[in-house]
Amino acid sequence: MAVHTARPLAPPSEHAEELRLRMRDFMRDEVLPAEATYARQRAHGGLHDAPPVLEDLKSRAKERGLWNLFLPSESGLTQLEYAPIAELSGWSLEMGPEAINGAAPDTGNMELLHLVGTPEQREQWLEPLLDGRIRSAFAMTEPDVASSDATNIRTRIERDGDTYVINGRKWWTSGAMDPRCTVLIVMGRTDPDADAHRQQSMIIVPTDTPGVEIVRDLPVFGHHDQHGHAIVTFTDVRVPVTNLLGDAGGGFAAAQLRLGPGRIHHCMRALGAAERALALLVARAKDRVAFGGPLSDQGVVQQQIAESRLEITQARLICHQACQVIDTEGNRAARDLVAMAKVAVPRAATQVIDRAIQVHGGAGVTDVTPLSAMYAWHRAMRLFDGPDEVHLRSLARTELRIEPELPPGDISVPE
Repeated sequence: MAVHTARPLAPPSEHAEELRLRMRDFMRDEVLPAEATYARQRAHGGLHDAPPVLEDLKSRAKERGLWNLFLPSESGLTQLEYAPIAELSGWSLEMGPEAINGAAPDTGNMELLHLVGTPEQREQWLEPLLDGRIRSAFAMTEPDVASSDATNIRTRIERDGDTYVINGRKWWTSGAMDPRCTVLIVMGRTDPDADAHRQQSMIIVPTDTPGVEIVRDLPVFGHHDQHGHAIVTFTDVRVPVTNLLGDAGGGFAAAQLRLGPGRIHHCMRALGAAERALALLVARAKDRVAFGGPLSDQGVVQQQIAESRLEITQARLICHQACQVIDTEGNRAARDLVAMAKVAVPRAATQVIDRAIQVHGGAGVTDVTPLSAMYAWHRAMRLFDGPDEVHLRSLARTELRIEPELPPGDISVPE
């Protein structure tokens, strides 16, 4: 696919538009007003305990038909139709996605179980995840290797009769600190002698398996997310061979299956955060008076508002075009567009959030506004699910392979 080809975006169905409007109302009437309650309950509970308000919101989302919309087989939505709904959830990143059962890493794990899980695995793990009764984590990244290259993974998964034995150390295992997390999907090396992309496998590991130790949480810019980002060690962990997810040696391919939709869903939600930051910027600029008038009268602030709108719209168009190609041609055909979105959307979001912080002054870097936490998460987004540099490298390689439809023209210096 020539990555520069323009494609028309399909209009949403009536059902999809109805769901978008329901989601807008749900965020406005239920989720955003509950943020203060969420913060208060977190402050008075355990660091990683789920505030009770989340369960209330999940019940209300189910009542409104806003549940498992991320999975086409459950919702009937295309990725392009789901995009504006996911974006709305991103206005409240700690609450919106989970309220509709659309939060990472559960969504990626559910997609993986749906695509390659056995009927028994789906019954045991996918069904309670789809019901929102449990949570899960994905253990791939390791502290001792460059996990942007999954072929470097050192965690060993070795067959011993009817069991696999797992030994290794992971970190950034998002979700593992949550008391509701009962299962890990672990990526490790099953055959060091195979071809580089056939050495890894994925395996399902219940968190209460002997030898699994959730060591501690890793804060992001000093902020501890409720679900956590854990260091996890595996010491002679034994699970049945039936816990292998997909086939032996298929871990790398399964990771790509999981990360493709995961990346674009992260981008959808990040657009919502950028929109909220811009809304906060505009409101502050209108209300805050300095040097004899509102900040919105200042040309430099007007330019910041305009640049923010430009960047969000550009990033959204890339994201939506990627969704359109996923819907019509599949994940593989959209690979380069997803890579573009994964770079462009977090860049735009952090730029807009940074401007909003600046206009809010000292309030912007405190917990008085959501901006500092929003910035921390979306700056981290430029690293997780592949750092910018990996995606840019991939895009450059594609560009170098493409034969242009027109020659570049003669650039020789005339005599």
